[in-house]
Amino acid sequence: MIKPSRVDGGPVSALAPSAWIARFAPLVPAGARVLDVAAGQGRHARLFAARGAHVVAIDVDAAALANLDGVRNVTTRVADLEAGASPFADDVFDAIVVVNYLHRPLLAHLLDALAPDGVMLYETFAAGNAAFGRPSNPAFLLRENELLERVRERLAIVAFEQGCVERPRAAVVQRIAAVGRERRWPPPLAPSDH
Repeated sequence: MIKPSRVDGGPVSALAPSAWIARFAPLVPAGARVLDVAAGQGRHARLFAARGAHVVAIDVDAAALANLDGVRNVTTRVADLEAGASPFADDVFDAIVVVNYLHRPLLAHLLDALAPDGVMLYETFAAGNAAFGRPSNPAFLLRENELLERVRERLAIVAFEQGCVERPRAAVVQRIAAVGRERRWPPPLAPSDH
């Protein structure tokens, strides 16, 4: 059962997309091929499929991915992303989306799988998050500026943030929106809710 949470005083489904991902979703054109990494029940796969993208949702949890059965424009792939070889080594994606997941060796594979004009949207926990609960293991927490440093050599940064957030729950995060260097510059920016 999907358990609802509360954001801004109102109920929000556990399938509601990240506000960061939703804000930068317009960078991904309709018809794009999108990889949703560690997709879980598919909140971001659903977002991009509804926007006309063709989504590959990948996760180790087959039961979670089963929630995407029958969702138009979504293909699921069960794979252990930490088992060594990249499960998408021969694929190229127009956009890659990662939320609340970190396996450092995978990041190079993700960058290799991104089209030269593609979009990377990434948001996950960072050092200091232990004060708010899980994850607290440093292996699953980005160091200060780590995401920015790992991405900026290969991609042009559209936006980067790091720090404490209160919603959907108190946490320390890093998040980035970046585009391949063959992308027409400057990209259009979505309005901010800030």
